[in-house]
Amino acid sequence: MRIGIIGAGAMAEGLGGQWARAGHDVLVGGRDEGRTTALAARIGARAGRPGEAARRDVVLAAVPYAAAVPVVSALAGDLAGRTLVDCTNPVGPGFRLLTAGGPSAAERIAAAAPGAHVVKAFNLCHESVWRLTPPVFDGRPLAVPLCGDEGAALESVRRLVRDLGCEPVHGGGLDRAALLEATAAFLIGLWVGEGADAQAIAPPLRYAGI
Repeated sequence: MRIGIIGAGAMAEGLGGQWARAGHDVLVGGRDEGRTTALAARIGARAGRPGEAARRDVVLAAVPYAAAVPVVSALAGDLAGRTLVDCTNPVGPGFRLLTAGGPSAAERIAAAAPGAHVVKAFNLCHESVWRLTPPVFDGRPLAVPLCGDEGAALESVRRLVRDLGCEPVHGGGLDRAALLEATAAFLIGLWVGEGADAQAIAPPLRYAGI
C-alpha cells in the first residue's frame, strides 16, 4: 500500500516504522527537510513534502490537533479521494476535551478536506505502544477502534491495523469519533493524572451484561 504521513514526529515514527517493516511503501512528508529526511532514514521510508504525502493512497495526519485543520485545509485538493487517517487528540490542560460542545476533531478535519474519506483511529495509545512488535498484552493483541463512513477507506485502515499485529474494532460512523476522542481524554486523565491502570475499569466481555 502507498502510505503518506504528514508530519515527522513520534506518531509518524511509531506507525510509519511498523508499516514500512510490513512491506508498505511509506513516504514521510514534513516541512522541516532535515528532520523529515532523518526520520525517513530511521524507519526505512522515503522523505518528501506534505503535498507528496497527501497524494498517496492512505494518508496519516500525524500532526498536533492545533495544526491539523490548517494543514489539512491547505492540502485539501491533494487529499480528494484519499483515505485520511486522523490520530489526533484534542486534549488540553487538565485533560479537558477541547472540542466539547462542538464537532469532533475528526469531523473538523473532514470539513477541512471535504473530498477525503476520514477515518478516526490510533488515538487511544501513546506513541511508544505503536513501536511494540507486536502490541500484545497478557496474550491479547491490542484492539484498535475505527470510526468512519466509507467502506473502502475503513477496509484499508483495518489492513494497516492488522499489519501492526492489532485487531480492528468497528466503532461506528464518523459521527461517533467524538466519543472516541472523549474516551482518549478520560483515559489520559486516568493514566497521567491519577497513575491508574485504565484497563482495569472495564470487566471482561462475559461480565458486561450483554
